[in-house]
Amino acid sequence: MRQIAIYGKGGIGKSTTTQNLTSALGEMGKKVMLVGCDPKADSTRLLLGGLMQKTVLDTLRSEGDEGVELDKVMKMGYHNINCVESGGPEPGVGCAGRGIITSIGLLENLGAYTDDLDYVFYDVLGDVVCGGFAMPIREGKAKEIYIVASGEMMAIYAANNICKGILKFAKSGGCRLGGIICNSRKTDREEELLTHFAEKLGSHLIQFVPRDNVVQHAEINRKTVIEYQPEAPQANVYRSLARNIDANQKFVIPKPLELEELESLMMEFGMFDQ
Repeated sequence: MRQIAIYGKGGIGKSTTTQNLTSALGEMGKKVMLVGCDPKADSTRLLLGGLMQKTVLDTLRSEGDEGVELDKVMKMGYHNINCVESGGPEPGVGCAGRGIITSIGLLENLGAYTDDLDYVFYDVLGDVVCGGFAMPIREGKAKEIYIVASGEMMAIYAANNICKGILKFAKSGGCRLGGIICNSRKTDREEELLTHFAEKLGSHLIQFVPRDNVVQHAEINRKTVIEYQPEAPQANVYRSLARNIDANQKFVIPKPLELEELESLMMEFGMFDQ
């Protein structure tokens, strides 16, 4: 069983990418579980036809520890993908990161991590690698990390900061960077920039995902692209990403860039030009 955490700047398209990726893996015959680690609980809705499933924390609040069974917190989605949403605390109360810790512990106790699983994915909130949100890598649950980024300045800053978190937990948790996924924003020389950035980290660009309106059309119809328009070129891009991750053998402890080096890289690619 390969356990993978997907990180990236908030709003970068991480959840959309992850759901399309898991759909492609399901299409390949892989047995997959996706654990949404965002309090918004929207990490699995495209796999469930738009259903906002009841979260682990909401179920615990309404049912209590003794009343929770696996089928109450895990739903079967497209291509038989097991879908879980950790959820978060009531607004203004508690730490949202605790939901991840609670969810993973509960899933383990309820026997969700079955021997037939090929993959478990954790779709983690934004670029937060502290507290509970670092749990998938800090506790050694997720050994593989993929970062969704783009050619935008803040997305690259966030990716570099995430690599600092991976570096911190690499020895204690055993996590490794598996690669950078470029979710394109159509910036200048974007693929070249992300390829160069990944190489400086000691890693590689595992997939370039072009911008395509079919993604938005699929979301409006509450589906992944793989389900909504399986013959679309974009669907084949997600299939390529799935194959690349499935075959990936390059897992590294990243070498995050110092601020000056990072800004120099951005200037080299004209990011600060007016």
